[in-house]
Amino acid sequence: MIVLLVRHTRAGDRSQWQGDDRLRPVDTKGRKQAKGLVDLLEEYPIERVLSSPYLRCTQSVWPLAAARGLEVEEVEELAEGAREDDVLGLVGSLQNRCVALCTHGDVMDEIVGEPLRKASVELLELEDGRLKRVRHLGRPA
Repeated sequence: MIVLLVRHTRAGDRSQWQGDDRLRPVDTKGRKQAKGLVDLLEEYPIERVLSSPYLRCTQSVWPLAAARGLEVEEVEELAEGAREDDVLGLVGSLQNRCVALCTHGDVMDEIVGEPLRKASVELLELEDGRLKRVRHLGRPA
């Protein structure tokens, strides 16, 4: 199984946002990055797009899902503060060959072992019940 793990696109400065952080949207650069994910992931046969329910995550992968004729499925296992076991449980329950998952920086760090920039994509494989990092795919311009 191929897992394309996406860190949400740019959503401005958290400290400048007034209100519920779950509702913080992507900014202008984030919208451009979200559109760029369509081209960056063009070669992958994505069958499902799952996302943290935070608005900035769903907005990050909405263009990708729309380009594939898919819905963005919101799941708490990808929300901020999720642990590696949460993500493993989710991935283990999927019966697809290739999925895109959008999450937050802290979850990306938990999975790949290092902080990554916004809109970064990691190619992972599910192997023997663990997520194995295959390579960094980069991020859209």
